[in-house]
Amino acid sequence: MASTTKKLLEGRVYNKYEWVLMDEGNTATVGISNHGQTQLGEMFHVELPVVGDSVEINDSCGSVESLHAATDVFAPLSGEIVEVNTILKSSPNLINKSPLNHGWLFKMKVKDVTELGKLIAEEQYLATLEDF
Repeated sequence: MASTTKKLLEGRVYNKYEWVLMDEGNTATVGISNHGQTQLGEMFHVELPVVGDSVEINDSCGSVESLHAATDVFAPLSGEIVEVNTILKSSPNLINKSPLNHGWLFKMKVKDVTELGKLIAEEQYLATLEDF
């Protein structure tokens, strides 16, 4: 495994509005970043993917609706959806209250961990927020 991929496995990685946190078993937890939820505003509706669905990187696999916008949620990696955060159906604003912990969206079994190289490490993400 390349050292860059190994480093990305050690903490949260990001695309523009989503974060990914890997565990030891190639399962990724996916959520909306603090920056993303701030930009969207208070969430009032969430559509989650279906457990068992296979997704490819950048596939639309759900959506969120807020006071400011409705937007698709895109798969940050390829794999199979293995769990969804069902509490978000009744409490979508948990994404706003706890975006990096209790407000996660779904978990997926990652097909190819080298795709992590298309995401950016947390330090770099935080340094580039003003560019978004």
